[in-house]
Amino acid sequence: MKSKKKFKNNKPHQVLENPSKAILKRINVLFFIIFALFLVLIGRLYQMQIADKGFYDKKLATSGSMSTVTEGTARGQIFDATGSPMVSNKSVQTINFTRTNMMSAEAMRQVAIKLVSVIPESVSTDSLTERDRIDFFLADPDNLAKVQSRVPDKELIDKKTGERLDEGKLYAKYVKKVTEAERTFDSDTQIAAMLYKKMNATSNFATTIIASGDFTAEQQAKIAENERYFKGISVGSTWEREYHDPTLTSILGTVTSEKTGIPAEDLAAYLKKGYSRNDRVGTSYLEKGYEDALHGTNAVKRVIVDKQGHVKKEETVVEGEAGRNLKLTLDSKFQQGVQDILKRNFDALQREGYGALSQGAYAVVMNPETGGIYAMAGIAHDKKTGQITDDALGTIQSGFPPGSVVKMGTITAGWENNVLSGNQVLNDQPINILGSPTKQSWFTNGRVTPITAVQALEYSSNTYMIQTALNIMGQPYQPGMTIFTSKLDDSFKKMRKTYGEYGLGVATGIDIPGSSNGFIGQDADAANYLDESFGQYDTYTPMQLAQYAATIANDGKRVTPRLVDGIYGSTAAGPLGKLEKTIASKTLNTIPISQDNIKLLQQGMYQVTHGGNMATGKDVMNGASVSINAKTGTSETFTLDTAGNQVYTSVNNVVAYAPSDKPQIAIGVMIPDTIIKDGGVTTHANQDMTRDIVNLYNSMYGFK
Repeated sequence: MKSKKKFKNNKPHQVLENPSKAILKRINVLFFIIFALFLVLIGRLYQMQIADKGFYDKKLATSGSMSTVTEGTARGQIFDATGSPMVSNKSVQTINFTRTNMMSAEAMRQVAIKLVSVIPESVSTDSLTERDRIDFFLADPDNLAKVQSRVPDKELIDKKTGERLDEGKLYAKYVKKVTEAERTFDSDTQIAAMLYKKMNATSNFATTIIASGDFTAEQQAKIAENERYFKGISVGSTWEREYHDPTLTSILGTVTSEKTGIPAEDLAAYLKKGYSRNDRVGTSYLEKGYEDALHGTNAVKRVIVDKQGHVKKEETVVEGEAGRNLKLTLDSKFQQGVQDILKRNFDALQREGYGALSQGAYAVVMNPETGGIYAMAGIAHDKKTGQITDDALGTIQSGFPPGSVVKMGTITAGWENNVLSGNQVLNDQPINILGSPTKQSWFTNGRVTPITAVQALEYSSNTYMIQTALNIMGQPYQPGMTIFTSKLDDSFKKMRKTYGEYGLGVATGIDIPGSSNGFIGQDADAANYLDESFGQYDTYTPMQLAQYAATIANDGKRVTPRLVDGIYGSTAAGPLGKLEKTIASKTLNTIPISQDNIKLLQQGMYQVTHGGNMATGKDVMNGASVSINAKTGTSETFTLDTAGNQVYTSVNNVVAYAPSDKPQIAIGVMIPDTIIKDGGVTTHANQDMTRDIVNLYNSMYGFK
């Protein structure tokens, strides 16, 4: 018999609640939550729109936008060594326009028209273009509507998208529909158009100068009394650069106008420094070289306007600070004195028949120890008209063959390359190279004369230098020899390397951008190389000659020439301000020869002005008020006369320093293209200028 299966759990089954009823409960809870949120929202709306309505209405009314405005400051001034101004800022009256974001083109047009009757003589229309006249014409709503009617509806639609063209493209079509008669203005309308152009180019809340000049009290009063008719117009002032030393104007450089602003090629660099596009900047020479100091700091203002465009608040974010001042190393009176010396002696050489074809005369005077420049004088001579003009810029940009003044450098190259030893004796003799004209010194008449290195400088021996150059090539002189050019390039490099150590043919390091390094000849042959040894090939500037002389005077230490002595603040009492930075001397290199050899070069330059009958500078420069060490140079060149004929001329140069025993000034003088008279006679005006410069310095300051 089968047994029955027993169940352990005999509880009855649970009956589930009605599913539809459970869902309904959940929906009710959700509706309750939503209802509660609606109550919160309604309460918040009640608070904003009824309970706190006044607060939020005020906040809405005062909400607006914020703009940042940059304003330029006055540029720093430039003073000479005595504190006399050389470049200052001259105050100029201006008519200014400040634009708000609520000002329409028509409103600006009406202001421009009204201004014409007040300041017509102060507005130039030279730069007004045809497009400017069209823009002014279309600023009148009636004119704009008339022109708009000339454009067919189908031309208002973009053919690709089928949508209306944007405003820029539409305006371009309107411009083309303005007739020639409509863009032809009388003189008053042209002035109004010019004023409108400047006003329309002004960004919101910025201020632009739209006219400048000497405005009468009546003109200023008319603008002030009719403020409601001249919206945004005010009378103010600005500055213009005023240069007080005409002899140095070219060296001091130039500054852009507010209209020109920053040159396009320099814009990115200046914007990174925090400049504004219309800031005035130095564009050349000293003004450009010391731009960072002279420019100063722009003022920055924050302007907050309400929703209606009214200015709510104006606050200064950055205080503007005028540019710092420069004090130069030169005395403008001494500079003028040197300029007068050039003119006086140049007049004399013209009367003597040497100067008809000359380009002018140049002189640089500097402190050999510090590099401070005392004078940069130059005159340019127009051989066609005979006109003389100031040309200080020629001292750093015009290069001429130096002639025999390079001979201290050539002897140095001999020492550096171990082909000369101390005051070595070489035979001054005619140099006969196969296939080339004979080269000989002026004083030997074909004889063989043993001379030392010092005598080679005193007598200005060309053949001593040629033999030194041949020895550097590894080809000692033999009569009738042939020069092998395998080492020509290397020998040129050796010679020029030594010249460069003195500042010849390389950058001088002067603190004025734009100076020339002279001209270094390319693809030269052996004859050019030998000519190079006595200054008849490469060309150098007067500034390079002065640095060369200074290096010898300074016992072989070459320092950078500098025109600026110090930078001064513009906020302290007195016109110059408080000294902020002294421009220190910078040593570029020291000539790698012994002091004994430096003394030989100095002795040779002393002998030039104090030696025997063959000393090339004794007759003139020995008459100075103090002892001068010098080296003269006369290089042969050629120029064209007024009829176009080629005429052989000479460049007459001097490098010098004084006093001989304690050098305090170094001088470089160059007079290009002077006429050579029969018998090879040339002018000694270069020596006269050097002597007179030394005497002038001694009379003004006295050598210590």
